[in-house]
Amino acid sequence: MTGQAAITGIGQTEFTKASGRTVLSQCVEASTKAIRDAGLEPADIDGIITYTFDTNDEIAVQRSLRIPELRWTSRTPFGGELSYATFQLAAAAVASGAANHVLIYRAFNERSEARFGQPNANAQAADLEQREFYRGFGLNTPAQVYGLWYRPYLDRYGVTSADLGAYVVQARDYAATNPLAWFHNRPLTLEEHQASRWIVEPVLRKLDCCMETDGGIAFIVSFLSHARASTRPVVRILAAEQLWLHGSEVMYNYYQPDLTAQASTERLAANLWRASGLSPAEIDVMTIYENFSPIVPMSLEAYGFCKPGEGRELINSGGIGRGGVIPVNTNGGLLGEAYIHGLNNVTEAVRQLRGSAANQVAGARTALVTGRHCAMLLARE
Repeated sequence: MTGQAAITGIGQTEFTKASGRTVLSQCVEASTKAIRDAGLEPADIDGIITYTFDTNDEIAVQRSLRIPELRWTSRTPFGGELSYATFQLAAAAVASGAANHVLIYRAFNERSEARFGQPNANAQAADLEQREFYRGFGLNTPAQVYGLWYRPYLDRYGVTSADLGAYVVQARDYAATNPLAWFHNRPLTLEEHQASRWIVEPVLRKLDCCMETDGGIAFIVSFLSHARASTRPVVRILAAEQLWLHGSEVMYNYYQPDLTAQASTERLAANLWRASGLSPAEIDVMTIYENFSPIVPMSLEAYGFCKPGEGRELINSGGIGRGGVIPVNTNGGLLGEAYIHGLNNVTEAVRQLRGSAANQVAGARTALVTGRHCAMLLARE
């Protein structure tokens, strides 16, 4: 299914902390750029996909872009945890013939309007009852929720705040040479990371937490034959997977037998490798949905780039930095470039495979885009 689809267009707005614009206007700007980048016109778009958390109504987007007819609409649940499942849905639509060119978008004013990191600012009707259950225990923000969840992993493997800081420093190194990043020209030292205040002691410092960003991103997913007919390098979706084990939660994931491992992600990774026919040794660049820094060593282990407990050694050795064995988040990631619910990491993967990234990995032909419950493998033909 996914092998028949390609990402043909990318578009984004400026990443800011105070856009001064409506969310819809940012969505339309990013979408327009993606359509043009794909060599298409709005009339060519016949499918739209976004997240349940997105406030941009599909019909309003259609009207604003002047798309004459939509044949396919869909949304993936929640936000960042299903970022890359949007491409699974788009590939399914294209491969089945339900749509020819699918627009994926995500836009918000997450810093200037509704700050996700503030207590209960991110509560929505669908999960308000669940949040109310945990709020009595003091879990009011994502940092508190994830900090409690990551603590067993850090304790079991002796991962320190300085180990996490080693990743943040490398992410900021990439961001410093990425003109699109919020932290462009602003590298970070480990000493500066260690001096940042605690948000959830002893797990998360301020600089271990992703940013809150205003902005928008959009993509076009098309049938493979259209991509091959263009003059631009073809970025094929080799595989896109999502996986939820019984007992999983989006955020309050405290019900697994072993909190030091990622059972869902490990199973997801196995499915992805099997579907694509690739292995970790064949991946040239990787992006990780790192809303908080501890997920980086955990993801490196879950996707098979190192053994359990060895993620911190891979990071500290420079293995994910410039010239490393597996460059990670070469745009700066969600901590260094921006936080558009992880979709900016897809944009970076596409640019790497096109050969147009700011921090280009020489000869990159495969890219792994990962989250906890969804992931995608891209390849340049």
